[in-house]
Amino acid sequence: AAAAASAGACAAMSRYGVEERAGPHSPEYRLFFKDAAGRYISPFHDIPIYADAGKNVFNMVVEVPRWTNAKMEISTKEPLNPIKQDVKKGKLRFVANVFPHKGYIWNYGAIPQTWEDPGHKDENTGCCGDNDPIDVCEIGSKICSRGEVIRVKVLGTLALIDEGETDWKVIAINVEDPEADSYNDIEDVRRLKPGYLEATVDWFRRYKVPDGKPENQFAFNGEFKGKDFTLDVIKGTHEHWKALITKKTDAGEINCTNLTVSDSPFCCSQDCAKATVDAAPPCKAACPVPPEVDKWFYYQKN
Repeated sequence: AAAAASAGACAAMSRYGVEERAGPHSPEYRLFFKDAAGRYISPFHDIPIYADAGKNVFNMVVEVPRWTNAKMEISTKEPLNPIKQDVKKGKLRFVANVFPHKGYIWNYGAIPQTWEDPGHKDENTGCCGDNDPIDVCEIGSKICSRGEVIRVKVLGTLALIDEGETDWKVIAINVEDPEADSYNDIEDVRRLKPGYLEATVDWFRRYKVPDGKPENQFAFNGEFKGKDFTLDVIKGTHEHWKALITKKTDAGEINCTNLTVSDSPFCCSQDCAKATVDAAPPCKAACPVPPEVDKWFYYQKN
């Protein structure tokens, strides 16, 4: 029985695998996803939104491990939606270190099977969605790996208004964190990790300033909304994703290729998925990170 239990634990750990192509910190780098059987899948469309629907436990795809700077993201416009590094004006994007922060201050990622519809004006913020899966800031103690799929408990959300678009930032904790049982709503974060929510608002407000952009704005004066509100927001983005994947909404540039959504006209075969991965350059050693990524920016808050 002990062996079976331990095998079960291993299976839970290895529900998903990843395969790297090209070298990290290169424009060609891609991280493709596989299911437990080794079949290629899309992390956007094929990983279920819920890890345990009855307990409101969600899957989270980790794009950026805490303390790192490379702006990695699920590539929504490419087949199989691998993780790649964002590019702006021909250069790979790294977020700046704005004192007192170093890189991202949480494990950062997305909830699969969600979509912030750019054609839908949010009733709470008055702004349309940002055309991406919903973002998650995971606040546990473990630094996760890029491409890891973890199970999280949702605690609250911040509503960033990014260049006129609603960009929800969900606050969550890994259910395997030793302290996860103590966190059930946003006020628990305020009580048990004092200063962390304020640092989160500060981070999102200022992270683009070193690139010459203005400070970001927030709905609700930068106040966090609690768990129940957040669950409703996530469920809404899941409904928008369902409309997207079943072609009830125009996908625009979003690539909806998937392998598991039975009523989706975008379903493809494993051979087709394998051909997509095989066409990517072979895995290489990581490219060096440019030295300016380690700069620290100091500037007075307005």
